[in-house]
Amino acid sequence: MTDINKHILRHLHSVKTMQEIAQKADLLDTIRAVQTWQCQRLLLSHQVIYQQEQFKPALDFFIHQLYGPKDFSQRDKDIKRVAPKMSMLLPSTASQSLASALHLNALSFELDFALAKTLKDQALNDNPINRDTYHAAYQACNNANARQQQIHLIEVMGKNLAEAVKMRGISTLLLLSRKPAKIAGLLALHEFIDSGYKAFRHIGNVDDFILPIVHFEQGLKDQMFDLTMPNPLPTILT
Repeated sequence: MTDINKHILRHLHSVKTMQEIAQKADLLDTIRAVQTWQCQRLLLSHQVIYQQEQFKPALDFFIHQLYGPKDFSQRDKDIKRVAPKMSMLLPSTASQSLASALHLNALSFELDFALAKTLKDQALNDNPINRDTYHAAYQACNNANARQQQIHLIEVMGKNLAEAVKMRGISTLLLLSRKPAKIAGLLALHEFIDSGYKAFRHIGNVDDFILPIVHFEQGLKDQMFDLTMPNPLPTILT
């Protein structure tokens, strides 16, 4: 098994373990609420990018396939099943893209877990999550280094996906493999890879998409942890 495949399995194991702990601690509903609020905030913060036709699918992919409250358990089971043979099924560029996506997914869940636990411990989740309760819990987590790593992984994953979709024949490969994937019980994995390809195939220069997001999130993170700064989060109307 390659190092990339080992990384993939480690990220999957990390998420599954944290989900089990969250379930025992009665945190899953709060985690989903955190994820939902964050998706709304991301869309609001990056509306200029989202309104651009070539970037909208990529931002949707980030939010709905990696960052949001969607149940990814079937996708993760599919990946775990094929991980030992991943190098025979996917080119190394595609495997690396998958590994970086799952790394981002695992770290994001870890951060969401910490924030949800803080909300619950400090009785901040008695009301729906808002900019003030989120800001207070975010600061209390005191995990600036992990937040910085998350922003770095957003950039890495975006660039890896942009490289992967340039591979010759990838479109034909995905089209021809859909039926075999369904027969093999791997449709959730196929749809995840296919949605990533479709999201990034017309993105053009990936830096024009990813760098504004990274720079904005970097600045927001710095303001969030600066105790002298006012709350920089937008008000989200629900």
